[in-house]
Amino acid sequence: MKRVEVKLALPIVAPLLDLIKELADGLKKHLAVAPVVTEVDPEMRDAWFGELVSAQNDDVATLLGLFDDEFFSEGVVAFDESNAEAVVRACAAIRLRLRERWLKPLGDETLESGDVDVAALDEPLRKAFMCYLFLATVQELIIQHLDSSILES
Repeated sequence: MKRVEVKLALPIVAPLLDLIKELADGLKKHLAVAPVVTEVDPEMRDAWFGELVSAQNDDVATLLGLFDDEFFSEGVVAFDESNAEAVVRACAAIRLRLRERWLKPLGDETLESGDVDVAALDEPLRKAFMCYLFLATVQELIIQHLDSSILES
């Protein structure tokens, strides 16, 4: 089993984790992006949404689970085939929420290019942007360094 271990700087990542946890709490009852569903039985729609929210919560819990006591003592997180898909999905959900809540003024092109004068941003926007980049980097690490077949199930 392929495994990627990443050492992170605790003073940089810890404040981002606070923001991730805050956003995770907001995702407990709502999807990061609600699908548009028309002409469906309301009971079936509610059951389907419930399953999607539950799966999203499981993914976010997997991501947050990386930042356990071991992380706070050694600064290391590990990705492997048992958590890679869930972590990629959780990062996407939180990034979408960051975009909608704080980063919309920057625009999608700017967000994806990362071409931002971080020093010019006010503190809440800077923290949100750094969190967005951190989660994007986690996604890229998983996709680049783990077998792509684990992401194709």
